[in-house]
Amino acid sequence: MNRQPLLRSLLAFAAIAATVALASCDTDSSPGVNGRHMQPLSDRLLADIESRNMAKESPILVRIFKEESELEVWKEDKTGRFALLRTYPICRWSGELGPKIKQGDRQAPEGFYIITPSLMNPNSNYYLAINTGFPNAYDRANDRTGQFLMIHGDCSSAGCYAMTDEQIAEIYSLARESFFGGQKSFQIQAFPFRMTPLNMARHRNSPHMAFWKMIKQGYDHFEVTRREPKVDVCDKHYVFNAETRGKFTPAEQCPAYKVPQEIASAVRDKEHRDDIQIADLINRGTPVVPARMGVDGGMNPTFLSAVRSNGGPGATIHTSAGTIPPHVNPPAGSLESTTGSTFSLASAESRSTQVQVASAAPSTGGISGFFGNLFGSKRESPSGDARATGATPSPQAMPQPGGPAASKPAQTAALGGARSKPDPQPADGKSAKVAVVKPQPVPARPEADAEPEAKSSSTPNLLNGASPTVPTGGFENRFGAWH
Repeated sequence: MNRQPLLRSLLAFAAIAATVALASCDTDSSPGVNGRHMQPLSDRLLADIESRNMAKESPILVRIFKEESELEVWKEDKTGRFALLRTYPICRWSGELGPKIKQGDRQAPEGFYIITPSLMNPNSNYYLAINTGFPNAYDRANDRTGQFLMIHGDCSSAGCYAMTDEQIAEIYSLARESFFGGQKSFQIQAFPFRMTPLNMARHRNSPHMAFWKMIKQGYDHFEVTRREPKVDVCDKHYVFNAETRGKFTPAEQCPAYKVPQEIASAVRDKEHRDDIQIADLINRGTPVVPARMGVDGGMNPTFLSAVRSNGGPGATIHTSAGTIPPHVNPPAGSLESTTGSTFSLASAESRSTQVQVASAAPSTGGISGFFGNLFGSKRESPSGDARATGATPSPQAMPQPGGPAASKPAQTAALGGARSKPDPQPADGKSAKVAVVKPQPVPARPEADAEPEAKSSSTPNLLNGASPTVPTGGFENRFGAWH
C-alpha cells in the first residue's frame, strides 16, 4: 500500500508529540524522542520484501522457538498468505523449556499473543521493546502470573526474549510499517521448539507435553494455511479457527463450534502424518531429552561462538547479527560446550536462511531526524557498532511429507561464513567477522527482567509514527478514516 508523504509526516508528528507529553510522567525511562523507533527499513530488506511479492506495509506475524533460539518474522504476500521473511538468532532467553507459570520463575512465555500499537515501547531502557501482553486470556484462566515480558534489545533476559539492538530495531520497524499499513494487531506465536515429529519424540517425557500438544494445534493450523489462526480460549484451553454462534469464555465450558472443513481436514491429515512419524521415531529409539536441562535458558550458537572466540564476556563484540554488549551473561556451562548450543540435543531443523541486520543507529535524516531536531531531544547512542555485515545459511529444515509447499528461502542473521556475493565493506575497510572492543569499565546494571520494565507502565506505550492506538479520542479515531 502506498502512503502519501504528508500523511506519514502527520502521523509521525502527532505520535511523537503525544510521546513527548507522556514521557515527562516517566522519568525512569529513556528519553521520549531518540529516533530509534523511527529507523527506516534498510534498502536490502526493502529489496527482499519486493522480491517476495510483498508490500512494505503488509501484515506481519512472529514465531519464536526457544530450543533453537530463533525468532521468525513472516509477512503477508500479495496472495494473502504469509511467507517467511527473516529468521533472527535470539541473543538470550531465560528459564527452561515450558510455559511461564508465575512471576519470578524466570520463564519466557509460550503460547499465542496479540500485539497492538500500545504494546510497542519506544522508551525502553533495553533499546526498544515489544510487550508480549502476557498474561493473555489463557494464562489468566489458568492462574498464571507475571507482567512486562518483552522482546527487547540489550542481549540480557530474565523472562524475556532478548535480541541485539540492531535486531530489535529492524523487528520494531517491520511492526511499525505494518501498523502504518492498517494492521490493527499482529500475532506472536511462542513455542518451546519447532513442533516437528522429531522434536515431539525427543521431548515425549516432558511434564509440559499436554500443553505442547495443545499449542501444536495452532502451529499446525498456521503450517497448513499460511494464514494467522483465529485464537480463542474456552474451558481453560486454546481453540483455533473456531466458529460459533455462542460466546467463548476462557474459564467456562466451550460453546458448540466448528472449524471450516477445508482447514479441519488439512490439520487432521497433518496430525495423522506427524503421529505416524513420532511413533516410528520412538520405536527406533530416539533419545529422550531431559525434562530439565539444568541451565538458565539459551543463546543462539551465532552469539555463543562469538563470545567463546572472545574468551568470554566482558568486551563489546560486533557480529553480523548485531552487537553483543560487555554485560552479556551466557547460560552457565555453555562456553565450555563444544557443540556451540546451550541445548546440545537441539534439533538442526532450522530453516535455510541468511540475513543482513540493519544498523541500530538512529538516522539523522528523514521524519525522525526532523522531529527529533524540532523537539531538541538528545539521541541515545546504540550500545556498540551499527555496521551490518554478511550472513551464512543455517541447517535446512526437514520437509514434512505431504505438507504445504515450502516458502521462498528467507534470510537469517548468522556469524560469518560463505556468501553468494560479497557484502559491502564497513567504512573503515575492515572485513573481520567478529570485532572485539577491549573492555572498558562498565557500571553495574540489573539484568533485563519482567520487573524492571514495569517502570514503563506509568506511560502508555505509544508506537510513534505508526497506525493510531485504540483509546477513545486517540490517534485511531482522529486519523482512522485515512486508512
